[in-house]
Amino acid sequence: MSAPGFWLAEHHRAAAALPGAALPWLATLRRQAIERFADEGWPTTRQENWRHTSLAFMEEYPLGTGAHAPTQAAHASLAALRASDPGAHWLAFVDGRFAPALSAISALPAGARIGSLADALAHEPEAVEAAFGRAGDGDSPAALNAAFAGDGAWIRLARGVAVEPPIHLVFLGGGAAHRHLRNLVVAEAGSQARIVEHYPQGGEAATLTTAVTRIEAGADSRIEHIKLQQEGEQAIHLATIEADQARGAVFASHALSFGARLARTDIRTRLGEGAEVLLNGLYHADGRRHVDHHTHIDHARPRGTSREYYRGLLDGSARGVFAGRIVVAQDAQRTDALQRCDNLLLSPRAEADARPELEIYADDVKCAHGATVGQLDEDALFYLRARGVDAGHARQLLTYAFAAEVLERIAHPPLRALGRAALFARLPDAARLEELS
Repeated sequence: MSAPGFWLAEHHRAAAALPGAALPWLATLRRQAIERFADEGWPTTRQENWRHTSLAFMEEYPLGTGAHAPTQAAHASLAALRASDPGAHWLAFVDGRFAPALSAISALPAGARIGSLADALAHEPEAVEAAFGRAGDGDSPAALNAAFAGDGAWIRLARGVAVEPPIHLVFLGGGAAHRHLRNLVVAEAGSQARIVEHYPQGGEAATLTTAVTRIEAGADSRIEHIKLQQEGEQAIHLATIEADQARGAVFASHALSFGARLARTDIRTRLGEGAEVLLNGLYHADGRRHVDHHTHIDHARPRGTSREYYRGLLDGSARGVFAGRIVVAQDAQRTDALQRCDNLLLSPRAEADARPELEIYADDVKCAHGATVGQLDEDALFYLRARGVDAGHARQLLTYAFAAEVLERIAHPPLRALGRAALFARLPDAARLEELS
């Protein structure tokens, strides 16, 4: 049972044991957040922001409790991942708790701090308070996260500091039915980092993950964020990514969603003067799975640039939802914004809802948006068949080519390979495709 009453009882039981429970500001925030969630409940299609994705079924979704302990499966999964990018920094979390024995942080430049949120709450609570967010942020799932989150990643970069190796945040399952992560990134002026937020495939149990990642990108900083979601077939994954970009900051988001029964990711960013953002996304769903991405780009100041490219692969009776809004404020003259969402239906039963929006209050701007929903091109299939490619392999080649454009925007080769391997794991005939990629 996962009704609001369940969560009130869970919060009453667990609040005193959460990291930072003795901090007055955090105790107050958590209490306000759980009260807000109890009042609002799970979102339904009656709410405009959730018109295609209802969480009303969560009232009856069977969630339990479990132990917070690393498992042999967690060790094996992480070992394989670390072999794919051996020079990187690795922070591992099991059931939402930092696992030092599974983590490996190499030498860091002076001024770089990479660790767990729980540790930061103990040693630098004032800095965490400034970055944590508020109980009223986002929709009710974000409030649930604020009520329970006590761990996640804490990344703090001083002015001008560049962390060259990628920072991998790996969130493994170890038995718990629900976990709530909050990742905080504070990047001061001129700093640089590449961050991977990864949810590898877990078991087949009914689980809930809520995750909030907040990024403060200082002036002229450069932050690249890759989110790879591969949770199990009965998992519910509800995530929010928020970025606040100061003057000249460059932020790139690559959102790859390949798992979970229902996955929803909200991405919101606010651009200062001359800031640039790339929102690059790829999702695959089959069976009766449901995947939803909502994005909001706020051009608040002049000369901002945004590029948004989302692509979806939908098979079986799956449903994909994309809603993207770009808002250009009156003062945001000379904004340059482009938004596209393209969906490929691989089954007559699959469904896609795409809703790109522009809201423009300035007059000196260059803005465009568009969306498509279609099937594989019959002429392209005929071309491949005429050259000896069998029908099934021809379909897979065209499907992969449709998706590969998104993956090619990931600049770091090991991370691009990680995304490609995750896609191959969802596609039939992957071995033959891998030979050609």
